Amino acid sequence: MVRFARVLHRDIGAVRNAIELPWSNGQAEGQINRLKTIKRAMYGRAGTELLRARMLPLINNHNTQIEEDPN
Repeated sequence: MVRFARVLHRDIGAVRNAIELPWSNGQAEGQINRLKTIKRAMYGRAGTELLRARMLPLINNHNTQIEEDPN
């Protein structure tokens, strides 16, 4: 518990910002995580062409959902 409090105190600026500010980098972190997961699954299998082929359907699907949903 003391260690948790020490880390929390050390990062108090980041903690305060996370609580007070309306912004979040969650969307960007999610996209990075998805890309890293795909890259990890494909390790040693092929090059950038296969990676591009795996990512494009996800990107196109994401853009279609954004266009359909005006909110």
